Amino acid sequence: MSDPTPAIPTHDDFYTDAQRKLQDENGTTKLSHAVVQAIVRDELEDYHIDYIESRDYFFLSTVTADGEPTVSYKGGPVGFVKHLGDGKLVFPNYDGNGMWLSMGNIDAASKVGMLFMDFETPWRIRVQGDAKLSKDPELMAHFPGCNMVATVDVTRVFQNCARMIHKHKRVEDHSIYVPDTEGKQPFPAWKRIAPLQDFLPEKDRGKAAEHGGLIIEEEYMGKVMDGTS
Repeated sequence: MSDPTPAIPTHDDFYTDAQRKLQDENGTTKLSHAVVQAIVRDELEDYHIDYIESRDYFFLSTVTADGEPTVSYKGGPVGFVKHLGDGKLVFPNYDGNGMWLSMGNIDAASKVGMLFMDFETPWRIRVQGDAKLSKDPELMAHFPGCNMVATVDVTRVFQNCARMIHKHKRVEDHSIYVPDTEGKQPFPAWKRIAPLQDFLPEKDRGKAAEHGGLIIEEEYMGKVMDGTS
């Protein structure tokens, strides 16, 4: 259970000099201090955990060792981000395009931002923390089909104002590419693109013929545009 007296950072702990400068220039210094007290926490509370574990996607922000940022969409079954206790979250990494941007950044720089959204209600929670990669079999067993997991020691969490989120309606429960309980998932269309065949990892070479045959890039883009990729 969460501590009934949650840890609340001060504005000095939370804001950078550049952020405080803009607050001063725009007359929001007192407001910014009040917002920190109202919504920002150093530790996960029960309602944060319940919300996070009810999500089937989030947006992940990472940076390279040189500070170059990237943002990635991460999806999975409901509850694919789990709370391990002691302010630690864990989420899986599934088969992707081979670029390893987010996981490589975590390995190099560790700092992450996680944005959990509900476009139907709407509301959102933002998480900041220090992440590490792991191939611990016990952790990976929670996520059939994953190739590794990332654990996140949460340093900041806050519910963010949702007034600018325009509502969306969910049209399917989850992507067909989310691994099932046995870790199986469909062969993706992009791995059937003819010019890419010589560059695929060994485990994927020759499989295009079993899954509809080779396609050209224009066919793949057509699938992207009509939502069948």
